[in-house]
Amino acid sequence: MLYDKRTSDEVELGGLPEQCEDWMGKDPMECMESADILVLSPGVPTRLDFIRKAYELKKPVISEIELGFLCAEGEFVCISGTNGKTTTTALTGEIFKNAGRNTYVLGNIGIPITEKALETKKGDIIVAEVAALQLETIETFRPRAAALLNVTEDHMDRFLTMEYYKACKMRVFENQTEEDFAVLNADSETVAEEAENLRANVLMFSRIKPVERGAYVKNGEMWFRNEGRETYVCNTDDIVIPGAHNLENALAAACLAMAMGISAETVEYTLKTFAGVEHRIEFVKTVDGVSYINDSKGTNPDATIKAIEAMTKPTVLILGGFDKHSEFDSMFQAFTDNITHVVLLGETKEKLRAAADKAGFTAVSEAESFEEAVLLAQKAAKRGGNVLLSPACASWDMFDNFERRGDVFKEIVNRL
Repeated sequence: MLYDKRTSDEVELGGLPEQCEDWMGKDPMECMESADILVLSPGVPTRLDFIRKAYELKKPVISEIELGFLCAEGEFVCISGTNGKTTTTALTGEIFKNAGRNTYVLGNIGIPITEKALETKKGDIIVAEVAALQLETIETFRPRAAALLNVTEDHMDRFLTMEYYKACKMRVFENQTEEDFAVLNADSETVAEEAENLRANVLMFSRIKPVERGAYVKNGEMWFRNEGRETYVCNTDDIVIPGAHNLENALAAACLAMAMGISAETVEYTLKTFAGVEHRIEFVKTVDGVSYINDSKGTNPDATIKAIEAMTKPTVLILGGFDKHSEFDSMFQAFTDNITHVVLLGETKEKLRAAADKAGFTAVSEAESFEEAVLLAQKAAKRGGNVLLSPACASWDMFDNFERRGDVFKEIVNRL
């Protein structure tokens, strides 16, 4: 049966199989006795009454990625972390494709694993972006190789504590064995400290220091070290995607691919040609000497800090959106001199204004609508500078998702 709090009239379901009962908009408590298993969408909290009832009745409660794993035949290469997941997933997928492997790029990046799982065959590679919201309810999910990029505050409205949020992230490694690979960020103490707790073969990546096993930067070059052997990968200046955070993403992707037997030459070629993904520090257009940049995927403060660090020109920043109970003080304290003005909007506008006041940042405007925010940013920007949309918040107070928010931003910019 299919359940959502919305009715069938409110949602385009497409064609349901004959054996699938439409339970849309009905009371889910009434179907718990007859349900054999619950498969949760990522946005469904496990603390809901009907899910607690399922646990009481000893019904299996699993995530969509667990179901996809059970149905798939290919090997999983998974990426998790608070930020950088989508770029690293897309980049890793490109590396495997360029190596001639039959590759599916699935998960939180856009296409659910279950949509393609039955198509996969032995020997295929499934590169999947997996989030804590999905990992929370896995049971047997076991990637052949998995990376944890970072863990910073996000989704506190759902997880309530950082400890539980991190524990859910770490579940990506839970079912791995000595035959598998775990890739960790050596530059993040929160992540690196978990190395000794894993059963898999651990590889590290670092952009600031050599590592005993994994990928690192030395004298402006990326190297991969494994079993005492060092392999040159590429010159870091040749990596197309910009910013220190994307160098970390590239290191993680290289680790995953080379652990799985992909050549350094293939990794180098991909890093020299991969231009990034939509809504992640995406250049839109130059208008009157001002560059407009879409980072709608910046849905938490840490992601926005990374986008700010990638800016090399005076920048007007558009902030605000749905309140995920994030803390914004540290973001304003991390502002570089390049941030000349901020435009605030959305549900978090007052919290952001309070954080700006606390940090002594006074170049602030407030907008009542998304279009007004772009127009105010245009007015504040100077020739030779940037307007950056990196809201540090989710989009759900104004848009269905961050993709739609980014698309609307680009539509407005193209009308300027």
